[in-house]
Amino acid sequence: MARRRVTLHFSPALVTEPVIYRLGQQFPLITNIRRADVTQEEGWVMLELDGSADDIARGLRYCESLGVRVDPVEGDLAV
Repeated sequence: MARRRVTLHFSPALVTEPVIYRLGQQFPLITNIRRADVTQEEGWVMLELDGSADDIARGLRYCESLGVRVDPVEGDLAV
């Protein structure tokens, strides 16, 4: 099992979309919101993902395909 921490940045068009819910439904990942700040105009979520390295990579590519900016959290280590 691998673990990654990332920050997802949402544009106004994506703030109301259930991106994290879908991420957990479409991929065998455990999602854990560590911090977040969401307004009507924008939002960011620091997210911890647990699953296989391949599933995490596929899930993050899915987020990017929707227009979510994905940034690694410094000090991110695979476990």
